[in-house]
Amino acid sequence: MSIDNAVLCFAGIIVLLSAVLAWLVSPWWLLLSGFVGLNLLQAGITGFCPAAKVFKRLGLPPGAAFR
Repeated sequence: MSIDNAVLCFAGIIVLLSAVLAWLVSPWWLLLSGFVGLNLLQAGITGFCPAAKVFKRLGLPPGAAFR
């Protein structure tokens, strides 16, 4: 698994978790999905992604987007 795949999987897990928590606990949890979406947008524009930096430190091989 590359850093790119790990970032996408991590974002997907957080969005799904946010949806479940919004359904079961409070609609305020949808703000977490919004945060993930904004982070993905800024990563696409700037090329900087905090999650990619963490996965790089964990030793995952680089992908096409995050090196």
